[in-house]
Amino acid sequence: GDLVCIRSGAMIPVDGTVVDGEAFVNESTMTGESKSVIKSTGKSVFAGTLIDEGSIVVRVRAVSGNTKIQKIIELIDRSEDLKASIQSRAERLADSIVPFSFLGFGITLLLTQNVTKAVSILMVDYSCAIKLSTPISVISALREAADRNMTVKGGKYLEEFALADTIVFDKTGTLTSATPTVREVVPFNGNSEKEMLRLAACLEEHYPHSVANAVVRCAKQRGIDHEEKHASVTYLVAHGIVSSVDGERVCIGSRHFIFQDEGCHIPEGEEEKFDRLPDEYSHLYLSIGGVLSAVILIEDPIKTEASQTVEKLRELGFHRLVMMTGDSERTAQSVAVKIGLQEYRAEVLPEEKAGFIRNEREKGKCVVMIGDGVNDSPALSEADVGVAINSGAAIAREVADITISEDDLASLVTLRKLSCGLMDRIHWNYRTIIVFNSMLIVLGMIGVLPPSTTALLHNASTIAISLRSMKNLLPESDDTASA
Repeated sequence: GDLVCIRSGAMIPVDGTVVDGEAFVNESTMTGESKSVIKSTGKSVFAGTLIDEGSIVVRVRAVSGNTKIQKIIELIDRSEDLKASIQSRAERLADSIVPFSFLGFGITLLLTQNVTKAVSILMVDYSCAIKLSTPISVISALREAADRNMTVKGGKYLEEFALADTIVFDKTGTLTSATPTVREVVPFNGNSEKEMLRLAACLEEHYPHSVANAVVRCAKQRGIDHEEKHASVTYLVAHGIVSSVDGERVCIGSRHFIFQDEGCHIPEGEEEKFDRLPDEYSHLYLSIGGVLSAVILIEDPIKTEASQTVEKLRELGFHRLVMMTGDSERTAQSVAVKIGLQEYRAEVLPEEKAGFIRNEREKGKCVVMIGDGVNDSPALSEADVGVAINSGAAIAREVADITISEDDLASLVTLRKLSCGLMDRIHWNYRTIIVFNSMLIVLGMIGVLPPSTTALLHNASTIAISLRSMKNLLPESDDTASA
């Protein structure tokens, strides 16, 4: 919010917006474009750029570690952390081998008194091929994932996905369709179906969750206008919405929220009606003044590929597959049975999801979490690999390590095959490099190959292995649909 005056020749120290003056700014450090651009009132400027001519007054938007250039620096710093650990190990291995090449040179020269044989050893080493082929393999896998509509933030996540043995699914928007629909509105306590849908849509329109969107969409389709007549709205993550209408407290949300947290009760004489509510639908509860007023039945169709994906993931080495949801026990059980999941947890809160994953990791498990909502973010962050649906909440995508397409849950199968293929390729490269170069060293030591030949064969093998590492890991036909 401070105002900073910056004149000709000075470097801009902050991110901000020009509020007065005009200047030519060299932004080559940010954009790579050498030609200065004119900055006038209302234009944005960035820390690290230089004023060639003019003077401007800037209202500060970001300073210190929050500037754009600082974020770029942090991204570069973090890139080392995003390397696959096998890549870092390969680099350390390559570095550690170098002294042995010189040691072999010295021993050979001492024993044979033949400079040619000794030099043959220096013409061959393991580090070139190891240091080149491993990062090339990782980059190629990242590119291949991107070609299949999967974004992976670093090589380490492919390695961990290949090693993972436990996978945790969110339900809504992940295993089930991202576009649930309202099947029926069941009113209680003498209320009308139309008025309860009107009130629910009025509250839910403030928070664009998939279930909220379904309620608002249903009201629109039925031609129900929902004018604002409530007080301020409070959203409680993974619980529901609280407001007031005509002085009465109105709540809409999960069963746990309505009956346990809020202490609401079922109207007298309507217990049997409540018990008859069908289990195959998700239930959204609406209460007014502490009394249940309506239950909205949400049809949440299971994704067509969900069952097959779960089975294939089990075949590919995931020993434990768990579904965790904030929905009721009955709904969770119904979905789990249809999909083929033996383990599920119902009516869980965001911190409980994260706690479950934390406990599994403490037991030595490598855990993958798949989700799409704000309430999944703590669990996504806690997992070894967090996978978000690209149509989900922005914070979930930000926290996640990998994002996949919303309409292709089977891409998890492709991702598993891709990550395992990457590890197999790297290990194959290791074995080939060590065997082939060891053979060249031995042939050079005994005088079969001259230094020029060993150098040629060594470099040719390095190029060949690097080129092979650039090939796709999966055949073109093995796309997410066929997976």
